[in-house]
Amino acid sequence: MNIQGHYVLITGGASGLGAETAHFLAQKGARIILFDRDLSTANQVAEALGGKAYEVDVANSASVEQAFNEMTKEAIYPRVCINCAGIAPAKRMVGKEGPMALSDFEHVIQVNLVGTFNVMRIAAATMMQLFPLIETSERGVIINTASIAAYEGQIGQTAYSASKGGVVGMTLPAARELARFGIRVMTIAPGVISTPMMQAMPQKVQDTLVEQAIFPPRLGKPEEYAMLAHHIIENPLLNGEVIRLDGAMRMM
Repeated sequence: MNIQGHYVLITGGASGLGAETAHFLAQKGARIILFDRDLSTANQVAEALGGKAYEVDVANSASVEQAFNEMTKEAIYPRVCINCAGIAPAKRMVGKEGPMALSDFEHVIQVNLVGTFNVMRIAAATMMQLFPLIETSERGVIINTASIAAYEGQIGQTAYSASKGGVVGMTLPAARELARFGIRVMTIAPGVISTPMMQAMPQKVQDTLVEQAIFPPRLGKPEEYAMLAHHIIENPLLNGEVIRLDGAMRMM
């Protein structure tokens, strides 16, 4: 799909991977729509790109449905949905104070896994209303964000790894279900990317993670995620697959 002139919805668009992807795709001619809980920052990003932002809690069904209803009333029908919203708290299953509170585990699952599905289901229903593109016969593309922690989670990542493993697991069945409507579903599993969340960690922690990358021996760049998302959108043969973006990193 040539992205030029099409609406692209990005969740978690106020910062990190979402904001970088919004900037990158806007430069390619996309019309940007952002979902984020931080509406003030999301508005700043959207306004700089000539786009629009909505205050949305991806884990809340009513919040997502309301935002899509507002969009369609304004004749905004995204051809592309990129789910970047997520959280990455680290907590041991059994720590010094005893077992992790079940609510802590549930919160991560609710945001990362349920939130991804929540947006994906409404985005797919919205894309079904669009006409197929002449050049590719597709109606839309959905790109979800997992993590290499889905495969090699570290201590303290039980909840996070479970949530991202769920995103990985949804990829193929969702692609199979939506194929007859001309909607592709892909997932990117980033390694350690230099986002504000990562930059806030102690330098020693960052250095330890970098040591686990094969090549290049550095943290990933947010724009490299954006570049891959752009390629997925434009390459119609990519469907139902999870792509690791990690410099061959295997977390120990």
